[in-house]
Amino acid sequence: MVDKKITEAIVDKLKTKSAAKFKAYDNTLIALNWVKDIIKEITDNCNCDLEGEDKRILLTNLNQGKYETELQIADELLIFNMHSNIFEFDRDHQIWKLSYLKEDNLRSYCGVINIYNFLADSFKHNRLEDLGYLVARIFINNDMHFFVEGKRQLGFLYNNFGTDTLTKDKMEQVIASALKYTLEFDLLVPQYDTVKIANVAQINEKIETSKIATGKRLGYKFLADDVSNGK
Repeated sequence: MVDKKITEAIVDKLKTKSAAKFKAYDNTLIALNWVKDIIKEITDNCNCDLEGEDKRILLTNLNQGKYETELQIADELLIFNMHSNIFEFDRDHQIWKLSYLKEDNLRSYCGVINIYNFLADSFKHNRLEDLGYLVARIFINNDMHFFVEGKRQLGFLYNNFGTDTLTKDKMEQVIASALKYTLEFDLLVPQYDTVKIANVAQINEKIETSKIATGKRLGYKFLADDVSNGK
């Protein structure tokens, strides 16, 4: 016969840890559905105001299943992707300094929505070597509290985890900040030394398939963006 203590331990984990993680998942999925609604509304409103303009600057919104939606805005592509799993932060993360988590560590389990920025042509021309950038990631827990790690104002305006409750209006503000950053974040010419040498096979392949690697910046840390442009 199975020891009663074993089943009690399992039930305790299911009632606490597992329940908190599933609630965080549910909240994150609610937030992603807000994202989908907001993106659709932005698309419809902007396209209405752009009636009669160059069709290439019209917005396009495409839902890619349960966990992802895309927004193409001119030559930019923003991908909003929810991870299907729930995460906890490593012990060195500054979030553990909060009394909010010290009171209840189950609050540390978060779902995440990532916002990636690619060039639209990267997908249009199937340029598999092109680079995309993580503009922001939104963490949401079982209390519907949230914070954002991101570029520029995204990483400063939404970092009151434990006091900020995510609402559809706040999600709209996050998306607006991400769009603003993306539209101001321009494509730079690659450094000469990075493209000065190529062999015949590379040139033939890249001309035929349009696979010359392209990205707004070289390097995950946006060094050119942060230092040269002061962003």
